[in-house]
Amino acid sequence: MYKNMLIATDGSELASRAVDHGLMLAKGIGASVLFVTVTDIWSPVEMAGESVRGSENPMKSYEDMVAAVAEKTLAEAKSAADAAGMECETEHVTDRSPADGIIEVANEKGCDLIVMASHGRRGINLALLGSQTAKVLALSKIPVLVLR
Repeated sequence: MYKNMLIATDGSELASRAVDHGLMLAKGIGASVLFVTVTDIWSPVEMAGESVRGSENPMKSYEDMVAAVAEKTLAEAKSAADAAGMECETEHVTDRSPADGIIEVANEKGCDLIVMASHGRRGINLALLGSQTAKVLALSKIPVLVLR
């Protein structure tokens, strides 16, 4: 069975359900847990807009903001693990698409299951918005448990 689970979270309510479900599964089978959150690289267009609006260092502001969000996201996941009586590790991946970051860490850490949430977008919404979950499903050689 699974020994080393990666649980991806972005701090959303939907992702917190994946955190809870992943913890329940890990506890039931005695697997270790690694929580991962991934931060996209900054957008040059957004940074230019921030600069025009007067931001002195928009890249630093962005990096500080995403670091704070990631810290909060991972602290909440760790708190859930503590409440479940489970040990866990946490990792913040920067400057990657979420799908790429999740797959890279899962491979590097020898994970044998990825647990993550999906918003359940279909049709044009999926095409327009994309789906990091769909990308992980398409690209990962590691099994993926998707929660809606």
